[in-house]
Amino acid sequence: MNMKLIMKKRLNRSWAVDLLLFLLLGSVAFFMAIPLIFTISNAFKPIDEIFVFPPRMLVRHPTLKNFTDLVNIFSDSWVPFSRYVFNTFFIAITGTVGHVIIASAAAYPLAKIRFPGRNFLFSIVVMSLMFTAYVTQVPNYMTISWLNLINTYWAILLPSFGMTLGLYLMKQFMEQIPDALLEAAKIDGASEYRIFWTIVMPIVKPAWLTLIIFSLQSLWTNGSVTSHKYIYSEQLKTVDYVFGQVASGGLVRTGPVAAVTLLMMAVPITVFIVTQSNIIQTMSTSGLKE
Repeated sequence: MNMKLIMKKRLNRSWAVDLLLFLLLGSVAFFMAIPLIFTISNAFKPIDEIFVFPPRMLVRHPTLKNFTDLVNIFSDSWVPFSRYVFNTFFIAITGTVGHVIIASAAAYPLAKIRFPGRNFLFSIVVMSLMFTAYVTQVPNYMTISWLNLINTYWAILLPSFGMTLGLYLMKQFMEQIPDALLEAAKIDGASEYRIFWTIVMPIVKPAWLTLIIFSLQSLWTNGSVTSHKYIYSEQLKTVDYVFGQVASGGLVRTGPVAAVTLLMMAVPITVFIVTQSNIIQTMSTSGLKE
């Protein structure tokens, strides 16, 4: 019945309305894509085109000189550039995987197992969402220092594992899973561990894919802020921290900075595009109602 109503509604809509909607959405999409177009174009502009006024959106004489200048800058570094790349990928991947697993494992009992103090614990999680990272940076630093984790990977990984936004998101998704489905699995002899990994996690795939986007983006782009506070060894610093040092070189490094901006955007955007398609596909096929 609903499909018939939808088809009837679509047939009654004229081509003029479709064209108007297409133009409207296309205009909004183009407006939102302008910063991305500028970033990609600037990375391939020669220095004289970057400073031209009014600024041009598209490059007229594309060049790779900005990237070769960036390579020349890092060729004189006493720490190999590959070391910074390894640190960045290790922190981003390990922090994201750990955060998804711990947030999911903590959200499952809060959502599906009744025990004393459950609502109180969740209220603490909700309250923690009201505080920004700047408010808690002093106690966080003291905790990391007491644990003797300063100047180690764990100084960044441990706080990323405990981000409460992921726990809140996973708990809200898991509450939508029908209790009858979990009870049927228990009757068939499945343990809580098996129910969590083989039933709950596949159903909440949209949630943890979304969590991957948030966590990876946070660790990839904000690593320089965190590593600057907790990591002092040059061998453990991340790529974005080093790129920040390149940007501090002034106008003479405007070209390499444009290349750096594109490189920093490439990985999060690629992950978002790949993961977004999975989210849409999973949301359209995993709907369950009790």
